[in-house]
Amino acid sequence: MNNFAKSLVPLAVLATVALGAQAADFPIKDKVVTIVVPFVAGGPTDRVARDLAEALRKPLGTTVVVDNAAGAGGSIGANKVAKANADGYTLLLHHVGMATMPTLVRNIPFKVESDFEYLGMVNDVPMTLIAKPMLPAANFKELTGWIAQNKGKINLGNAGIGSASHLCGLLFQTAVKTDMTAVPYKGTAPAMTDLIGGQIDLMCDQTTNTTSQIEAKKVKAFAVTTPKRLTTAALKDLPTLQEVGLKDFEVTIWHGLYAPKGTPADVQKRLNDALKVALKDPDFIKKQEGLGAVVVTDKRIEAAEHKKFVAAEIAKWSPIIKAAGVYAD
Repeated sequence: MNNFAKSLVPLAVLATVALGAQAADFPIKDKVVTIVVPFVAGGPTDRVARDLAEALRKPLGTTVVVDNAAGAGGSIGANKVAKANADGYTLLLHHVGMATMPTLVRNIPFKVESDFEYLGMVNDVPMTLIAKPMLPAANFKELTGWIAQNKGKINLGNAGIGSASHLCGLLFQTAVKTDMTAVPYKGTAPAMTDLIGGQIDLMCDQTTNTTSQIEAKKVKAFAVTTPKRLTTAALKDLPTLQEVGLKDFEVTIWHGLYAPKGTPADVQKRLNDALKVALKDPDFIKKQEGLGAVVVTDKRIEAAEHKKFVAAEIAKWSPIIKAAGVYAD
């Protein structure tokens, strides 16, 4: 080895040490980690993100905040993260929209399966079929009778094209073989306000958003979208849609955590480790259970399994969206 080559060895060692230290020091104390939510503040995904941010602060040892970047079926916020610095300080919390965007959003500016690092699943959230409080039906059988009598007059609200409530609504219309007028809102909160006020008739939305309204009797609840009944106090008496005759009707809205493509492997591991700790936090679990959500404890907490699951969900939702002919521009 000549003198020039020998002189490069210490530099290479220093570079390796520096990179290792950079990953090992992640996150730098007092440097904020931001979780981008691709929906408006106050909605169900936003609630999950804020609970998760709180649970991540201790294992990460730094401040974790939420940034809402809504629009275009959730793709605006997702694109913000896809184009962010791949240093672990900008993350994405997204729901089933990660699986629907490839079909739902025209000219999507990123690739769901290759432009993100998958960090692990967070929770599974059941859906509930709810109605305005003055709707004249006391159970699902009476509801179907009311739907049959009011064909062409029913308004079905949702939180926007591509939202969880929109997807569930599509499936419900198909299941009851009745077209309804879809009324998209800019978020769940205004949709819920109009449902309570009677401006719209029905909505299918996540328990994270509906449980408190059901408890307060501000809306009527008819069924849940899970294969089995839920155990949450406010929802335990609700039948499943399969139970009342809608065969194979099952919708669970899940949430996962992502980082930009190219985030260093050590940083990804640090984030995944912190996520695993957060998902075992008793306060986080209690808050999620109070909303009817189930914290993930299975193998989907691992990055590879998370990615495999999303690929399967893309295959599931693509034909449903194509058949409905809806798109988010």
